[in-house]
Amino acid sequence: MNGEKMIPARLDAVTIRYGRTVACDGLSLSVEEGTVYALLGRNGAGKTSAIRCLLGQRRPQGGRAFLFGRPALHSRTAAMKRIGVVPERPDAPRDWTARDLISFHRGLYEKWDAVGVLRRFERFGVPLKTPFGRLSRGQQSHVQLALALGHGPELLVLDDPVLGLDAVARRAFYEETVDHLAGSGAAVLIATHDLDGVEGLATRVGFLEAGRILLEENLERLKERIVRIRFLEGLQAAAARESLPGGCAVLSEESLGGSVAWVVRLEEKAIERPLAGLLGAEAEREALSLEEIFVALCGDGAGNGGAQ
Repeated sequence: MNGEKMIPARLDAVTIRYGRTVACDGLSLSVEEGTVYALLGRNGAGKTSAIRCLLGQRRPQGGRAFLFGRPALHSRTAAMKRIGVVPERPDAPRDWTARDLISFHRGLYEKWDAVGVLRRFERFGVPLKTPFGRLSRGQQSHVQLALALGHGPELLVLDDPVLGLDAVARRAFYEETVDHLAGSGAAVLIATHDLDGVEGLATRVGFLEAGRILLEENLERLKERIVRIRFLEGLQAAAARESLPGGCAVLSEESLGGSVAWVVRLEEKAIERPLAGLLGAEAEREALSLEEIFVALCGDGAGNGGAQ
């Protein structure tokens, strides 16, 4: 393959409608092997619709979905043997115990690590004889993760997996995911609005708004491109706006006392330039958290037309 990475999951100009509602509007994305792709968006942005299409559960009105290079709709059965899925809502027979679920999944996969699954249940504190329906919400999610990892999937798909979990359960979920990924080379697609949780996990992020990708970027590069610039005086900010190079954009502005702070998207050539030379004014550059970047791009329509 000439050193090119395999792309286990890809959406190509996918459009999904529910009546007059457009859930995905020409959505394209790809998840390469060894990449943790975080698809970030508010409720209703189209995350779950995109995942259902990707997994061959939903036929799009336009575009195509691919799993391991083949159309998802026609290769779903074979592809699912290489995929682990944790759905938004835990999905298992309520009267089945953890032991029952292990036995069932053992028959589905040629490569099944029953010992590894049992060890995960033990770490998560999941009782083996308690019916699934009587487990806590966190235990149910941990059961789904352990089962999804049991066959060593090449692609792991997580659809808002920590929704409704407390802080301890969320942390355990992400730590187990990170441990699995270490050295596995698996691809991961995680759709969520849990920004704090995925910040230490994702390598690439896509911001989804109204079914469209506003911005897609390597996470480290993203934090270099979108920064806070703080001016000591409002007059400095006013003058600097006139000097801002084309391709750069002020996504939000906040005044605090006499100072002014911008959240700015910088063009590639502007990332390494000193601020004094870039803006014609003295200013301080501050790094942003992923949550702050998300709010600047997707909060209250701030990202509309601003990202590229």
